[in-house]
Amino acid sequence: MPVAAKAPAEELDVDGTAVRLTSPDRVLFPALGADGGTKRHLVDYHLAVASSSADGAVDGLGPLVRALRDRPTYLQRFPDGVDGEEVYQKRVPERAPDYLRRVRVTFPSGRHADALRVDSAAPVLWAVQMSAITFHPWPTRADHVELPDELRVDLDPQPGTGFDEARRVALDVLHPLLDELGLAGYPKTSGGRGVHVYVRIEPRWEIREVRRAAIALAREVERRAPDLVTTAWWKEQRTSAIFVDYNQNARDHTIASAYSVRRTPRATVSTPVTWAELEDVQPDDCTIAEVPGLLAERGDPMAALDDVHHSLEPLFEMADRDEARGEGELPYPPNHPKMPGEPKRVQPSRDRDRRGDG
Repeated sequence: MPVAAKAPAEELDVDGTAVRLTSPDRVLFPALGADGGTKRHLVDYHLAVASSSADGAVDGLGPLVRALRDRPTYLQRFPDGVDGEEVYQKRVPERAPDYLRRVRVTFPSGRHADALRVDSAAPVLWAVQMSAITFHPWPTRADHVELPDELRVDLDPQPGTGFDEARRVALDVLHPLLDELGLAGYPKTSGGRGVHVYVRIEPRWEIREVRRAAIALAREVERRAPDLVTTAWWKEQRTSAIFVDYNQNARDHTIASAYSVRRTPRATVSTPVTWAELEDVQPDDCTIAEVPGLLAERGDPMAALDDVHHSLEPLFEMADRDEARGEGELPYPPNHPKMPGEPKRVQPSRDRDRRGDG
C-alpha cells in the first residue's frame, strides 16, 4: 500500500509575523484522529484564541495571550502525540526565532533559566509548531518576576471525588469566602476533574509570602467543609476529599493557563467560566472544537481580571491567627530546599516519631 505523502511545510501569517508550520497533518490526539486531532486542528484552535482577531480579544491581544502575557512560561510538549512521551520544557532553545522573548527565572535550587515570555500570538504558534499542548505560566510577570500578581486556588479531586465535588467546594465554600474577604475570584475548569480560581493581587509580596496567604485561604476552606476538603500534603491522608493545593503558589510551580489544551483524549481545554456557568459546565464539553464558539457567543469571562489588584492583608490576618493557634508552615514540594519552620518531609505512616517507635 502506498504511503500517503506528508503535507508540505507552510508559513503562517500570525498577526504580521511569519511562523513556520511543518507536518500539519500529524495526529496529536489519536482518539480524534485525522478529522479533529491533528496539529492543524491545534493550530486553528490557537489562532482562534490567541490572535488579535480572536473573539474576546482586548487591546489587540487574544484571550490566551492575555493569560500568558509577560509571564515566564513553560511548555508541555508531545512530539509524538498525547499518547507518547512528554517533554516539559522550561528554557527557550538557543537557536530560536528572533521574535521570541525571554525572561530569567530562578529555580528553588538557585539555578537560573531563560523561560519563554509571551507578548503576542506568534510565540504561541511557534510553541504549537513544536507540538506544545499546554502552557504553564508563572504567577509573576517579567517586570516583577519575584513578586506574584496572581493568587491561584487549585481544587484538586482525590480518589473518591471528581469534578462535581470540586464544583461544589468552589461554589458553596470558596466563592462566598472570597466575597467576605473582598476578593474577586475568576474560575476555570482545569481541563480535567479540577477547578482553578484566580485572584489578581498587588505585586507587593514575594513568592513565599503569597504562598503563606494561600495556605491561610486553604485552611479556612477546609474548616468550612472539613468532610470534603483537605490541606494534607501527603496523599495517604487525602482520600475522598478535594485537596486545596496551596503549593501551586510555590516557586517554580505552575498550572495550566486559561485556554490551554490538556493531555486528554478529547483535547479538552482549561476553560474560564462565570460563577453562574460553573453550576452546569461539563469539562468534557470544553474542547478545542467547542471553546472558540463559546468565546464568540459570550466573550472571555476573564476579560476584567486585570481591572482590580487586591491586597493580601485580609489573608495575612488569617495567617497570623492560624499561627497564634499553632498552625504554622506546611510542607513544600520535594524539589525545594528545607524551608524555615517547615515540618518534617516524611509520610505520616513512615514517621517513627509519630508512631512512637524507639
